[in-house]
Amino acid sequence: MANPLYDALFGRHLGQATVFLQMQDGTTLTHGQFLQQAAQYAHVLTNFGLTHGDRVAVQIEKSPQSLAIYAACVQAGLIFLPLNTAYTASELSYFVEDSGARVLICDPKAQESLTPVAQTTDAQLETMDALGSGSFAQKAASQPTQFSTVPRKAEDLAAFLYTSGTTGRSKGAMLTQNNLLSNAEVLTDHWAFSATDVLLHALPIFHTHGLFVATNIALLSGCKIFFLPKFDREAIVAFIPQATSMMGVPTFYTRLLDDPRFDRDLTGHMRLFISGSAPLRAETHKLFEERSGHRILERYGMTETNMSTSNPYEGERRAGTVGFPLPGIELKITDSTTGETLPQGDIGEIEVRGANVFKGYWNMPEKTAEELRSDGFFITGDLGMIDADGYVHIVGRNKDLIISGGFNIYPKEIEAVLDAQEGVRESAVIGVPHPDFGETVLALIVPSAERAPDLDAIHAHISQSLARFKLPKKLILLPKLPRNTMGKVQKNTLRDQFRDLFAKS
Repeated sequence: MANPLYDALFGRHLGQATVFLQMQDGTTLTHGQFLQQAAQYAHVLTNFGLTHGDRVAVQIEKSPQSLAIYAACVQAGLIFLPLNTAYTASELSYFVEDSGARVLICDPKAQESLTPVAQTTDAQLETMDALGSGSFAQKAASQPTQFSTVPRKAEDLAAFLYTSGTTGRSKGAMLTQNNLLSNAEVLTDHWAFSATDVLLHALPIFHTHGLFVATNIALLSGCKIFFLPKFDREAIVAFIPQATSMMGVPTFYTRLLDDPRFDRDLTGHMRLFISGSAPLRAETHKLFEERSGHRILERYGMTETNMSTSNPYEGERRAGTVGFPLPGIELKITDSTTGETLPQGDIGEIEVRGANVFKGYWNMPEKTAEELRSDGFFITGDLGMIDADGYVHIVGRNKDLIISGGFNIYPKEIEAVLDAQEGVRESAVIGVPHPDFGETVLALIVPSAERAPDLDAIHAHISQSLARFKLPKKLILLPKLPRNTMGKVQKNTLRDQFRDLFAKS
């Protein structure tokens, strides 16, 4: 029996000497070398006693070796669980415990803080740094460079990605082999990727965009990747003349526009710039096209669905829209109360159905039933409309999710930390427009009657328990929060009040 995901993404490249990855320092890795390393990692994981369906949690810096762990999990039939490198130990403990991960691979610098997490969850703790060194790599060095691929079916699970709404526990989205493979196949064809492409990759690989979109497309098409550890404008400017394509969040493109070197001459070799993970402002679309001669292709997706829509590769790419449903994917706008499909042009809840849609939430059957209908349509929680020409518009979210620089931020989690601070009666966390990040986090705090809060002390304290990208850009004191007749905080009023706080003058 075959292993569809491994066979398509990795199996076809066995033994190939063509360059797969080129790092910022100029070092390269061929397909063959990459797969030999992945095979060694697969041996280590199975030597730990892991078998198909077991989970492997990974919180390490972006590197070729971290990507090879993903390949090893696919080859060994294990479920890959990438975790944001900014998560603190207290945040990480939930994901490891909830997923039942048998192995946790972390940066050596985090080993001490994560040892209690591993002990509590009975997970094997291993280390790997940004250079690919650590206990896990040491164990792999003596292993064979070939591994017998574990047979899997299309409907078998390949990965967990944790997501959540503004209330409740984080949810483990279960993604099958077919979820990942079908989406990669559609996108590779839709965006015309081929072995002649060179993809400029500066995204993190712990979420859908950088891993299951960018990397899977490159693996499927056989193209070369300039693999940068993070967004570095100097490195991007240096590599663009040699690349043909780039995927990024809006922040990447606003920062490139701040550089006078970014012009038509620099981008003359490029064929495609793609943006996602957060809304791209119409102004950025316009300025980017004026400066580079390229119109950014914007698309829409989420953790549970990978990509669902895209502006056309050939045809009009409309600013303010996310294009059309991808081939094989159905999208409809529904009434959030009745579930009935709304007429074209009406605003409602976006629902999607297709091979891209996840299998459900790990150990949360009730939550799965709430958001995944019996007919296969997934209720995204986003509000949108389809215009007269069929373009999909995202007009808002029916939850208070904040997307800043491509990262999902959940206000209730931050509010819980703020509310526990001395001098704080209550708080409300909202997302407000930001010229660089698209949105940023703003915290509104009502002081307690007993004492005024020390905002500097609060910021210092929450910095120890929240990842950096979640930290409020600013803390503001208010005498009270606006509420409706039912006592619910009116966050829309707060967003309107503070929407221009970070506007560029």
